[in-house]
Amino acid sequence: MVIANILGQFLQGILHTGWVEFVAVIAGIASVWFSRKAHILVYPIGLINTLLYIYLSYKGSLYGEASVNIYYSVMSIYGWIQWSKKDQQTHFLKLYIQYSNRKDWVMQVLFFICCYALIFSALTWLKQSFAPAAIPWADGFASASAFTAMWLMTRKKVESWIWWTATNIASIPLYYMKGYVFTSVQFMVLLVLSIAGLISWSKKALHETH
Repeated sequence: MVIANILGQFLQGILHTGWVEFVAVIAGIASVWFSRKAHILVYPIGLINTLLYIYLSYKGSLYGEASVNIYYSVMSIYGWIQWSKKDQQTHFLKLYIQYSNRKDWVMQVLFFICCYALIFSALTWLKQSFAPAAIPWADGFASASAFTAMWLMTRKKVESWIWWTATNIASIPLYYMKGYVFTSVQFMVLLVLSIAGLISWSKKALHETH
């Protein structure tokens, strides 16, 4: 009976999905598909997704996620530039897929911790002040892991997919509880793609370093 109710709510949520959310979801899935292939189109298509989700996140009191999408938009432009750079002598792309070394790991973990602390504190203040619907711990985790993943992706680090996987796992229930059912479906798809991306980039990293 419980499962039937959940499925019923899920179907109702899909039927009531607005066109903004629908377009954002399609663009999001498409951008991750291109990122798995390390294709430059990940960034222009990703910008469509992030700009639309700035609006949706603000509307749903997901202020941490709104900040993530503002950050995504800025980093998409930065990543677009970085991925496009070529060596003047060889004319090959300067960036190639690679694993993080020990120093990179320390930096990304510290980056995540700092982002989480800042976002959690800000969301806790917002919840107490004028946004009672905010969920600081969950929104903070999803946001901080996404900040870390996007930063690593602009540097073509394999580990970006580990952080994307964490983001997707946290975001599925977060958006569902806020009524963005179709978006929670997006994160289910993105979870599968993030695992596929990790496998794909791991193979490419081994190939490009040998």
